[in-house]
Amino acid sequence: MEWRDEGIIIGLRKHGETSVIVELMTRAHGRHMGMVKGGRSRRMQPTLQPGNSVEITWRARLEEHLGVYALEPVRVRAADIMASHLALAGINLIGELLRLLPERDPHEGVYDMVSAMIEHLGEADVGPALMAHFELAILSELGFQLDLSACAATGATQELIYVSPKSGRAVSRKAGEPYKDRLLPLPSFLNHFSMTDTPSRAEIADGFRLTGYFLDRDVLEARGTRENITRRTYLAAAGLVANTVVEP
Repeated sequence: MEWRDEGIIIGLRKHGETSVIVELMTRAHGRHMGMVKGGRSRRMQPTLQPGNSVEITWRARLEEHLGVYALEPVRVRAADIMASHLALAGINLIGELLRLLPERDPHEGVYDMVSAMIEHLGEADVGPALMAHFELAILSELGFQLDLSACAATGATQELIYVSPKSGRAVSRKAGEPYKDRLLPLPSFLNHFSMTDTPSRAEIADGFRLTGYFLDRDVLEARGTRENITRRTYLAAAGLVANTVVEP
């Protein structure tokens, strides 16, 4: 069997004396692993780094086999990523979030989102806001999409400033006022965000508080885990740790 695709390297591990297992997020084949023969050579090391974009040819005798990759670099970002503590923590968190998705399950929209946000991982005023949006997208891909479009109580579409921790639906200012101590804050950038917006640090922290709550409850607890050190490391690099661990 053989196919060709494009992908972003999200992880590696040694295999034997000279090879590596490369983990990619690909456009058409999802999160996919393959062996690169001679991948530990000096010639291959600059290409085989997390965050780099590559063109891929995958070959195997049977579809369920690990298979062998032939890779060609398209966009080499590793040096820039490694030069930024925030970007390095970001690419590690992207990898952890992508590993929540089933292996070899196509998620083209997620791939496109990673391709766009990876260019801004080291930008402190943009990268964390994009990462919060990415966590929302992962929740959606896993079947836990939050409904932030209208108030769960009244149907209103204005002044949506809370989210119900029970239903994952937005709540308006007026409807939520009597219960605000039991609701999660909904920062406006999670509903409407462009690259020209600059959410405050408090708003971004609220965004991670929101996504973190539902990731813990709906995804990680079911797998017997909780928020891991990779996410905490990213939040620390973004200066957001103190504002994230709050139970509604």
